[in-house]
Formats: sequence, structure tokens, C-alpha cells
Amino acid sequence: MKKQICPLVGSAEAERGFGRGAGGDIKKRIDLIAEDTLTQTLQRHGISCTLISEESGVKLIGTNPSEFYVTADPVDGTANAVRGLPFTAISLAVSKKPMLNDVEVALVADVLRDITYVAEKGKGAYKDARRIKPSTIDKLEEALVGVDFSTFKTQQLVNQLMGVLQRTRHLRHLGANALEICYVADGTSDAFIDIRGKLRITDVAAACLILLEAGGIITTPEGDKLNVPLDPKQRVSFIAASNKPMYNAIVDSMKTSRHVA
Repeated sequence: MKKQICPLVGSAEAERGFGRGAGGDIKKRIDLIAEDTLTQTLQRHGISCTLISEESGVKLIGTNPSEFYVTADPVDGTANAVRGLPFTAISLAVSKKPMLNDVEVALVADVLRDITYVAEKGKGAYKDARRIKPSTIDKLEEALVGVDFSTFKTQQLVNQLMGVLQRTRHLRHLGANALEICYVADGTSDAFIDIRGKLRITDVAAACLILLEAGGIITTPEGDKLNVPLDPKQRVSFIAASNKPMYNAIVDSMKTSRHVA
């Protein structure tokens, strides 16, 4: 897939639109080429599975498609790829049932920097064959925190997160959420928050397992376990954190924001 994606990054050809995908967004040529390549690769190797993707929806492949479920975002960070920003990834999650909690194997590949994150349930998480773990920073005042602000309801989002924004020393959003969660997993950042209710589960199904296997935390904003159907239309909101004190600091700050609002 890397061979097909990289030449299109930053090109006018990558941005060509082809209607709306199963997840509701405009399908770009770079997305379609990446997904077609993934489908052809699975077929060429004789793999039977149900492919769950934001572009084509649910696609049955092989003679026994219920044997495995492959939840894919062939291009996580499409807007970055189209503009030539070097932060985009391939995301693949494999499970035997179509639920997030059942994902057993995960891969997130940073295609432009040739970095690969992988995890297998119960066996830890790795970055290019090196086992990873989250950071031990436990104070927002010392933390680097990612927040996805990609929404027209920015003021509402800011109101909900005001306590976090005021306390956090370094705020970031890089535009490929699977990679941002992996950055929490390997200690590059300390937390990542997306409470917009817009993000598709196909974007982060793999990254969730990678973070959990690394030893991090990811829950719904209400504090519940993040476990939803692996469906291209399923949207999620979450708080991802490196450790329990960091997670608690975020949750407490959000409670302060709600009280002030």
C-alpha cells in the first residue's frame, strides 16, 4: 500500500472526489487507491474476511468471510496526505467478532516515515520491533496533550475542555488520530482527547489496542470502557491517557469546565 500512497501525497490527483463513502465523508482518490490495494492484497493471498472500511463499508472477501473481521482505515489523515503534510498512516485491526473489544491484532503504519506500530492482545505493543510504554508524566502542567478541534462547534468544545486547556502546557493536534493515539502509547505525548462525536471507529480500532497493550488508558468521556460495534458508521468520543494520574487530571479538569459552564 505504501507504494501506491506515497506518490500521491501532496498531489492534485490525490484530492479528486468520488462521492461519499460509507462513513459519510467525501471519498478521495488516494483513499480509493489505498483501499483497492488492500482488497487486492487480501484476495491475492487467499484470505477470507469481512473488510470493514470507511470508504466501501462492509465487503465480504473469500469463501468464509465470517472467519475474520478486518477493520481498516487505509489512509488515516487524508487531509494531511492531500495537502502534503507528512503525518498520515495506514490502520488495520483484526478480530473474530465485529466489536472493538474483540480486536486481537493491530497495526498502524506511518507511511511517510516508515514507522510501524503493532500489538497483539495480551502480548504488548511494539514500535518497529521495540516494545513501547507510555510516559510517566502525571501533571497537565508538564504534559503534551493532543486535542482534536476539527469541528464547526469549536466554542462548545472549548467550553467543555476549558479546564484542560488552561492547565496544559503544550497542546497539539496533528491530524491523524490513529498516529496520535500511538504517540500516547510510546510516550511521545501524554494524552489525546477527541470528544467531538465525529470520529469513526474505523480510524482508531487498531490504535486503541496498541495503547491498551502498551499500558495506557482509553475510555469514553463518561469514564466507561470504549467498546462499540466495528461498523463504518459508528462514531466515538474518547479520552486516551498515558497513566492513571494523567487520566484523572484530565477528567477532573473537564468536570471543572462543566461546573463553570
